Amino acid sequence: MSQNVYDVLAERGFIAQCTHPEELRDLLGREKVKFYIGFDATADSLTAGHFLTIMAMIHMQKAGHIPVALMGGGTTMVGDPSGKSDMRKMMTKETIDHNVERFKEQISHFLDTSEGKMIFSNNADWLLSLNYVEFLREVGVHFSVNRMLTAECYKQRMEKGLTFFEFNYMIMQSYDFLKLNQMYDVCLQMGGDDQWSNIIGGVELIRRKEQKPAYGLTFTLLTTSEGIKMGKTVNGALWLDPEKTSPYEFYQYWRNIEDVKVEQCLGLLTFLPMDEVRRLGALEGAEINKAKEVLAFEVTKIVHGEEEAIKAQNAAREVFAGSGMSEHMPSYEYTKEAFAAADVIQALVDTGLAGTRSDGRRLIEGGGVLVNDEKVTDVKRTLSDNDLTDGALVLKKGKKKAVKIIVK
Repeated sequence: MSQNVYDVLAERGFIAQCTHPEELRDLLGREKVKFYIGFDATADSLTAGHFLTIMAMIHMQKAGHIPVALMGGGTTMVGDPSGKSDMRKMMTKETIDHNVERFKEQISHFLDTSEGKMIFSNNADWLLSLNYVEFLREVGVHFSVNRMLTAECYKQRMEKGLTFFEFNYMIMQSYDFLKLNQMYDVCLQMGGDDQWSNIIGGVELIRRKEQKPAYGLTFTLLTTSEGIKMGKTVNGALWLDPEKTSPYEFYQYWRNIEDVKVEQCLGLLTFLPMDEVRRLGALEGAEINKAKEVLAFEVTKIVHGEEEAIKAQNAAREVFAGSGMSEHMPSYEYTKEAFAAADVIQALVDTGLAGTRSDGRRLIEGGGVLVNDEKVTDVKRTLSDNDLTDGALVLKKGKKKAVKIIVK
C-alpha cells in the first residue's frame, strides 16, 4: 500500500491547518477525491508562491486524486483582501481573460491534464451572471457579519477601510466551493494559509446547505525569517514565465536563500526523498551552499526543464567561481553615450542591484561592489572603455548577485 498523501504532505511540511484532519486523512486513503485550488488571474504569469500550491497538486494527483484548478475570472474582478493592506486595482475583463489563458498553459506544464485526470473551471461562469437578491437569499443568509469581521483577512484591512465591495470576497469564494461541490462533487478546498477564513466559509456553507461532508486544508506560506513572503525580488515577483524571470535569475534566487530556510524549501519545492532533504538541511557552515545548489537546481529543473537548470547552474559557477562572465547571466545594455555618462552608482541603480543612488553609495562604502572582480573603493568611480572586454563588463554586488553590462 502506498503512503497516504495526507502523510506525504504533512511530512514534507505543506500542512498549516486542516478543518477535519482525521476524517480527511481517512477519506484520502480510501477513495479518489476531487479537490480544488483557486487562482485569481491578477497577472499574466504564475509566481513562486503559486508554485508551492502546484507542487501540492502534483503530490495529490500522483496519489490518484483529481485536481480542479479554478480560474478566478469572476473573483479577480473584486479582489481578495487577504494579506493585503491596499485594495487591489481594478482590471478589465479582457485582461483577466488573457491572464486566465496564460495560467492554464502554465499549470498544464506541471500536471496531467488528460481526460478524467484534471478539471479546469472558471468562476466567471457563475459569478458574473448572479442575481443579487437570489444570491443574498440563497447564500448570504448563512453568513454572520459579526463572525466575518473577526476573520484575519478583514482585520488587517479594517484600519485602512474595508469596502463593501471587498467584504463580498469571502462569500463569493465560499459560493465557488458550493458550486464546484454541486457540479463535480468537489469536497476539499486547498490554498495558502492566508485563505483559512475564506476556506472555512465554504466548508461550513456546504455542510449547512447540502448536509454533506466538506473539508479545508491550508499550506504553509513561504516566508523569510523576517516573515516577508518569499518570492519577492528587487524587480518584483519571482515569475515562472522565463520571459519575466530568466531561468538564471530564478536559479540564483533559490541559490541565495537564507540557510535556515533550505530544509523547508527542499521539502516543499522538490521531489527529493525526505531522508535526503533532512541530510542536506543538516549541513552547516560553507557546506550548506551544496544544499542550496541542489535546491536551486531541482526547483529550476521542475519549472524550466533540466537543460535550462544545467545552463543556469553552469552560469552561476562561471560567474562566481570562474571567469566572471557567462552568456546566461542577467545583462543590461547601455548605448555608448549613456555608458560614457554613467558612474558605478548609476550602473547599480540601472541594473537593479541597488534601489536608489543612496543604496548604491552605501554598498560601495561597505565594500560590497566589484567591477570585473576589482573592489570599488571610490563612490565617484566612473566606468570607461578600459573596463570592457569584448564590449562588456561584470558588475557584482557581494558574492551572490552579478549583472553583465553590455555596451552597444
